[in-house]
Amino acid sequence: MVANITSLGRSGLYDWMVQRVTAVVLAAYILFLLGYFVATPDLSYADWNGLFACTAMKIFTLMALISLSAHAWVGMWTISTDYLKNSVVRFLFQGTCGGIMFVYFVWGIQILWGQ
Repeated sequence: MVANITSLGRSGLYDWMVQRVTAVVLAAYILFLLGYFVATPDLSYADWNGLFACTAMKIFTLMALISLSAHAWVGMWTISTDYLKNSVVRFLFQGTCGGIMFVYFVWGIQILWGQ
């Protein structure tokens, strides 16, 4: 059996499941926010701040942030392995995208849980 180093031991079924589960979480988050916008037509900063001050909303947002990161990684990995045949270019592309996604993830956590 040949192991693909860039796939980190994942199977295609695992990637497919990650994409579907994260898509459901992101869809639920977007639908919730759209519902909140519709239910609160005169949205003020105090309303918005109150929504995100709630621990449940912070956890839901964190789930959405984790889902966005996982969804983007699987998608980026799939595209790069399909279209970038040179292993050095693919490694650099994946490393750059992974680094950017990590920075955005940490930045999102800092915004969400920071003071």
